[in-house]
Amino acid sequence: MDPSRWPVRPVYRSRARRDCNERALVLQAAGIEYRILNADGEHVLVVAAADADRAAAELDEYARERHDSSPRFAALPARDDGWYGVFAYATVVLLIAILKDRHAFAVDWLDVGKTNAGLIRQGEWWRTVTALTLHVDVRHVAANVAFGTLFGIFTGRLLGSGLAWAGILVAGALGNMMNAWVQPAEHTSVGASTAVFGALGILAAYSWKQRRTLERGWFRRWTPVFGGVLLLAYTGFGGERTDVIAHVTGFISGLLLGVLYASIGHRLAAKPRIQLVCGFAALALLAFCWLLALRAHA
Repeated sequence: MDPSRWPVRPVYRSRARRDCNERALVLQAAGIEYRILNADGEHVLVVAAADADRAAAELDEYARERHDSSPRFAALPARDDGWYGVFAYATVVLLIAILKDRHAFAVDWLDVGKTNAGLIRQGEWWRTVTALTLHVDVRHVAANVAFGTLFGIFTGRLLGSGLAWAGILVAGALGNMMNAWVQPAEHTSVGASTAVFGALGILAAYSWKQRRTLERGWFRRWTPVFGGVLLLAYTGFGGERTDVIAHVTGFISGLLLGVLYASIGHRLAAKPRIQLVCGFAALALLAFCWLLALRAHA
């Protein structure tokens, strides 16, 4: 640095020499003379006082560009807080549990509503829906309400509660239908977990599709799917009475619906009327399936 241009002014300091070297290259590219000095255990990048303002502007621009290009996860917009659907879900599950335990209307709710692979293949398709609302005991109810709340609230925030829970119900029903066709005819099961893992599949696939246009790097784009598979493996494969195949088919159904929602659902999700229609349609389908179940075994 030309001695005639003294005094000097610091424009950057760091304990890491590497950081100063990076910014020194910026100044060098801009044709600004610099020195790196040591002071109080720090490396200090200094320039002539006459060049200080221009050097600071160059370093500020570099910092902005570095921040803009730094890898980070893009946030997806939230449609609502997700609690409307969760409240409806928990209400339905608890209501059916009470009706089942009290044998309301002199009906064995477990018998008429559970999945039965043979009967489903013979035409009792409504069991794929009714079984989602049935549970064997309080612990079973509590687990599915907890996991349903966890996965459902995030799905509801992304898609809106009405659209999300209509999809979760359909994913659970499709998962049960797929399970019925690969299991022996005598296979039976109950529980909302097929729909719960359907919610996880929707969440993973929808996030993956949306992030494909927002994230750079294949790993970050595929992170939602990797995370969904890991959660499925961690939470869906344990327990003595766990229907692992139903969990997998529910997750697969959710993935398919998540891709569909990402293609067309994001346009529908912005319309409050669509959310309302989807929410009531899900409740109507559930009520209709239970009506068919009760009439078939009256």
